[in-house]
Amino acid sequence: MSVAETQENSSEVSQLSTSEEVGSKEDQPTLVHPWPYLEEFFEMVGCKNNSFRMRCKLCAPKYHELMAFKNSPSNLKKHIEKKHPTRLERCTQLTSASLKRKSSTEGSLAPPSKQTKLWETQRVSQASVDKVVLKFIVQGLHPPHVVQQQGFIDLVQHLRPNTSVMTRNTVVNKVTKASIEMRRKLKAALSEIEFIATTTDCWTAHRRSFIGVTAHWFNPQTLQRSCAALACKQLKGSHTFSALAGALNDIHTEFNIREKIVRTTTDNGSNFLKAFRIYGQTDENNNPEPVGESDGEEDDGGQNDNDDEEESVEGVEFVDAGALLDEDDYLEYQLPKHHRCACHLLNLVSTVDALKAEVNPLYKRVSRSTFAKCSSLWNKSSRSTTASELIEDHCKLQFLRPVATRWNSLFSAVERIVRVM
Repeated sequence: MSVAETQENSSEVSQLSTSEEVGSKEDQPTLVHPWPYLEEFFEMVGCKNNSFRMRCKLCAPKYHELMAFKNSPSNLKKHIEKKHPTRLERCTQLTSASLKRKSSTEGSLAPPSKQTKLWETQRVSQASVDKVVLKFIVQGLHPPHVVQQQGFIDLVQHLRPNTSVMTRNTVVNKVTKASIEMRRKLKAALSEIEFIATTTDCWTAHRRSFIGVTAHWFNPQTLQRSCAALACKQLKGSHTFSALAGALNDIHTEFNIREKIVRTTTDNGSNFLKAFRIYGQTDENNNPEPVGESDGEEDDGGQNDNDDEEESVEGVEFVDAGALLDEDDYLEYQLPKHHRCACHLLNLVSTVDALKAEVNPLYKRVSRSTFAKCSSLWNKSSRSTTASELIEDHCKLQFLRPVATRWNSLFSAVERIVRVM
């Protein structure tokens, strides 16, 4: 064999070996880091048995290889604690962030089929449906006939198929029974309380008059403040002081708290003031002068009993009982001590002071002119739908009309006009 042929064969062998090496490198699988959040500190070198071979980047230029189990990077963390303690905090932050990310991802990727199955396994009884419907009517102040509306029936049956909806009469009966049970529990709770404060008010709505009473007390064991509505019922007839006193006395007697009330707070209406002035307790009638106390004289052994009896008979004044029976019996009702509402009193004081400012002629002229223009706007917007629509189109809101019985209504109405201007 010639030299030329030998060189040619050797070159072919070298090219073949080189191509085989390149092919073997391309066939090697790419190593995936088992803990990507630690790539800042460790590089994966390979695998050995059930462990990963990791190279520490922080030890460079020195080559330091570690072994870490496939199910835990604890060896890597120990290495950082011992060799690189300054980077331990950063490693802990990366680990906690990775755990949070993993938990949120697992929660979002939970299979919906399992959730559906869990929901479908819950059974709702007819009694629980009736209870929820009753709660909806009571808390929302809805009329009982709402259960007869087809839309409401479709809603309940869509949420829970094969469920019957109560009739109006059933709702009324259940509300009545619930009211009786609530009163019983409230009376039992108030029977254990020694001191109670109440508030009351009277108002008119939809051409009917109502009176409301609330009770407030402290729990003697926990000192927790509690409150409850005792009554909200219609008050027929004129709102005279005697009518208010009778209604309050009946409510206090019904709950057996007449002797426990320390104060009743009302507004400064003349009818309430007169009712408590006549029927209410005062410091004078709550602390009567002692009767029958000894005047310091020694007992005479009963020798002067006959003389005292004669003197007492002579001092008796006879009065016609018929005249007393014809007069109003102011002891018919018994009300507790009265307390005026401080907020309402301050409102009245400020109102009176504002009216006194009109003593100044200049201020009076400007004030009356301004409020006359405001009244014109209020009257026009409330009486004309066309004017109301124009105001809403241009101002994007409506004017508020002041009401005499609402304390801040005048301020709110004027503030709305100023805002539009």
